[in-house]
Amino acid sequence: MSEPDLSDLSAFVAVATARGFRQAAVVRGVSASSLSEAIRRLEGRLGVRLLNRTTRSVTPTEAGQRLFDRLRPAFGEITSALDALNSFRDSPTGRLRLNVPSIAAREILPALLPRFLAAHPGITLEVTTNDTFIDVLAAGFDAGIRYDERIERDMIAVPIGPRRQHFMAAAAPAYLADRGEPRHPRDLLKHACIGHRFDSGALAAWEFERRGEVIRITPDGPLVASVIELERSAAVAGLGVIYTFEEFLRPAIQSGTLVPVLQDWWQSFSGPFLYYPSRTHMPGPLRALVDFLRDSGTGG
Repeated sequence: MSEPDLSDLSAFVAVATARGFRQAAVVRGVSASSLSEAIRRLEGRLGVRLLNRTTRSVTPTEAGQRLFDRLRPAFGEITSALDALNSFRDSPTGRLRLNVPSIAAREILPALLPRFLAAHPGITLEVTTNDTFIDVLAAGFDAGIRYDERIERDMIAVPIGPRRQHFMAAAAPAYLADRGEPRHPRDLLKHACIGHRFDSGALAAWEFERRGEVIRITPDGPLVASVIELERSAAVAGLGVIYTFEEFLRPAIQSGTLVPVLQDWWQSFSGPFLYYPSRTHMPGPLRALVDFLRDSGTGG
């Protein structure tokens, strides 16, 4: 049996961690076919099957799981050892992978990341948008951004962006002239509502709150989408009422193409957090981002 190549072992760890070739390819910035070839080459050299592959999933065999359990901490130590060299540089270098919701990618990060990258030219930042909660470490990311109720208690959370946000309900003037303005959230049951579907497939419920009373509505109307620009355009066109992050609707409100409704019932919630697993040796690029957030006043 010939000695396996270290890069092939690294590819195996990536695929086993992500439980899929496509996901691992995105994280590593390579093609899925190159990872598949690396696994075939590794299995050939070891003379044992490491992964069970189906059209829907990729899972380690018993032998693969045993190898993965030994290799994963070893590769973690290699990463930490290399990252420790950052302390000898004026500025850390390396790749920083973030998984963030669309609201953060559109409304929060554009004001922060250009300044961060200008201050740390040795860092390469990769941002992946995902509106569901994931295990960032298992998926190959260094950190994520999510809201407080979606963060596991064993994660370290650092505030990022505005500390209070709101959902805003609005509709086009023509729609309100034709259908009337809702005065209570239950009135929406008689209105056309533009729904949002998460990446997980779940339809977002509309939750309103006033003086401790919470009203939950399942939107029903002519459109359900997963792209906010499409939903907002439909509302502006008069197709129905929209309820989403205030940041997404503010320009349309300011231009008069949308009119706010049910303002006394808009839900308020705490802003997002950068979160990451507790580690003995935090990667240099991640440490640089955390320090930047705190120094700039956006990280608490």
